[in-house]
Amino acid sequence: MTGHFTCTGVRKSVGRHLHFDCFSGISGDMVLGALVSAGLSWTDLVNGLKRLPLSGYQLRKREVHRGALPATKVDVVVQQGFQRPLTLSRIRKILAGSTLPGPVKARSQSVFDRLAEAEGLAHRVDVKDVHFHEVGVVDSFIDVVGGVLGCYFLNATRVTSSPINVGAGSIQTSHGLLPVPGPAVAELAKGIPIYAAGPRCELATPTGVALLRTLASEFGPMPAMKSMAVGYGAGDRNPDGWPNALRVFLEEESTPEARQTERVIQIETNLDDLSPQTYEYLMEQLFQVGAVDVALTPVVMKKSRPGIVVSCLATEDRTDAVLEVLFQETTTLGVRLHEVRRRVLPRRFVPVATQDGVVRMKVAEVGAGWDKAAPEYEDCKAIAKRTGRPLKTVMEEALLAYRRGLRKNRMGNVRGRA
Repeated sequence: MTGHFTCTGVRKSVGRHLHFDCFSGISGDMVLGALVSAGLSWTDLVNGLKRLPLSGYQLRKREVHRGALPATKVDVVVQQGFQRPLTLSRIRKILAGSTLPGPVKARSQSVFDRLAEAEGLAHRVDVKDVHFHEVGVVDSFIDVVGGVLGCYFLNATRVTSSPINVGAGSIQTSHGLLPVPGPAVAELAKGIPIYAAGPRCELATPTGVALLRTLASEFGPMPAMKSMAVGYGAGDRNPDGWPNALRVFLEEESTPEARQTERVIQIETNLDDLSPQTYEYLMEQLFQVGAVDVALTPVVMKKSRPGIVVSCLATEDRTDAVLEVLFQETTTLGVRLHEVRRRVLPRRFVPVATQDGVVRMKVAEVGAGWDKAAPEYEDCKAIAKRTGRPLKTVMEEALLAYRRGLRKNRMGNVRGRA
């Protein structure tokens, strides 16, 4: 974990772990269907979405089959949509005027911010000039807010995801014929694992990928979990011989009795002839392929030459990928491998709402009711870049928002016992 930690003596309520299995991509309606299939109350979802100042639509669900899989299909039946595409500022006003819970408002806004940034980069326009032709209609707006609201109702405090199957081939859009993944999905998917399999069509939509990028804290193989429910959300398409559905696993996270011990591989190599300019890129590549940690240590090597020891930690299944990066991106001719054990604190992610967006706090349980928390660097960095505010200020505000939430919970617990 990086950043400054804050400790508190307040014990948190146990949340849930939600894992998205995107073997056939992801879209907004697939997220809604999967969450409902996994146990999200339909009544809670319908009534919760009524807190948005929107009308002219009806939410419906039905049971369907996608290939051999039974799945839930959620449809937003629109009687009257928006008269013109929405700008980001108009979307912010709609969310601000709602009576949704604060974290849901903030996280939904983060999804739209990601979409606007991706669309702007893909089509070379300023973010403020992006008009949401697709997200601007009622059904996609409901998909975004409904997906965030569904995770809130399910008390999903940790969200993880598999690599995303983006599909293949080409799609016809208002901009003309485009390859799959389209430009917006390609921008949104930067830095996370994606692949192409199955039918030649678009499987991952911008709305679905933006939702996942906002909700999920980890991407990779399915972690060990004891699922209490499994849900399947159906996509619109039903290609022959292909189960076009999104699968989610839900588990009740229990408070661990002891700190977890896990086995990892320590990978090291000494370098004395690599340009210092390449180290930043090297670390980015190592983390992207799944390294748990990367450290650079200055040393004095033979013939008194200054050098660097590159040290990585990786799980056994990611070791080969880490080795490939080291051999391709550095001058090393060999590396050292050691199997080590490490003791780790149980940790989870807790979203907090700041004035400029949602920041995930990485919270580690120390024991005896104590924990320590740090704001997620990438979330704070994205807000700082978008707003032009100092990164240090954004991180301090996230910590302050987290502490305020703790005090509010503590006061509620005291009143509840009175």
